[in-house]
Amino acid sequence: MSEVQQGNAGIWTRPDGLAERLTFQRTVPRHLVHRASVAEVFLTDALALGDDRFLVGAQWPRDHALYHPDALGRSDPLLAAETVRQALVYLAHWHYAIPLDRRFVGRRMELDIAEPQALRVTGRPLHVVLQARWEWVDSRPPHRHGMRLEAELVVDGRRIGRGSLHVVALDERRYGVLRRRTGGSGGPVVPVQRRRTLTLPAARVGRLRGKDSVLAATRRAGEWELHADLDHAVLFDHPTDHVPLMVLLEGVRQLGHVLTSRPGEREGQPAVASQLTSLSIDCLAFAELNSPVRLLVTEDRTAPCGTRQLAIDAVQDDRGVAAVTARWHHDETPLSAAGPSATPPLPRVPRQTTA
Repeated sequence: MSEVQQGNAGIWTRPDGLAERLTFQRTVPRHLVHRASVAEVFLTDALALGDDRFLVGAQWPRDHALYHPDALGRSDPLLAAETVRQALVYLAHWHYAIPLDRRFVGRRMELDIAEPQALRVTGRPLHVVLQARWEWVDSRPPHRHGMRLEAELVVDGRRIGRGSLHVVALDERRYGVLRRRTGGSGGPVVPVQRRRTLTLPAARVGRLRGKDSVLAATRRAGEWELHADLDHAVLFDHPTDHVPLMVLLEGVRQLGHVLTSRPGEREGQPAVASQLTSLSIDCLAFAELNSPVRLLVTEDRTAPCGTRQLAIDAVQDDRGVAAVTARWHHDETPLSAAGPSATPPLPRVPRQTTA
């Protein structure tokens, strides 16, 4: 992908002389990123560069009810994951004219934040640009579209990480067949009661509000349960018939905080938190809303360079729904020493997805 540099007044210029304006003045229409609330839309603009390449603009809030800055004032890395998700959905509808009634089923997501220090919150919202490349994967239009988006994340003209997302978009009939085959109804579930399971205190999982905690302890070592409130305004922005990908990622992030944070040096001091810097998740099956999802830590590896890597399986009723590998980094160690060469990815056993 060609290098893109930030110019004056929001102008983005490529070496071949092409100049286009990428704006951050307003959000894109919420229905084009599958959000019900305007407050949860982070995309602001997109430009088609040709050859299935795009620039996508996003504005990250200085603060957010769920995706708030950490103790060191850095933007939440899951904002990057949600921005990549919104970018794929937006480009699918806006540029490739995939019908709005299609159901998007996640297959795999990857995220790598190479320079978390570049995400410090300042006196203005953070402008993020995705240098994105689109790829069709096992696509059989008009009823099935398989797609993958690969994106470099750029802040102030500096590449700070990358992300990718692979999904399949199905028409209503094929989605209904798939859901009935996997035990679901295929229709949205309307929340009728609030969560009854006692989840961990917010501070224990790195959140500010009790309602944001989605993690519950079990009596088995290395096992936790995911219990998200269906009334949660961010995690369940609109009715759904299964546990969304971003809810699974929130559970993984909170579990990583529990396992990798260290107590403060003196009694009463807050925990010394590590930051989520990379993850990959393979979606193996739908996670239903009527049964708890168990998060099993299958491997826990600490590297001398300051990274902690966890392999986590999400299981429901003895059926795997997701396989995750994620890394956390402690702030006192330079991230350059904790790159991929220092801690190679954990091997995962290939499994068949449901879509």
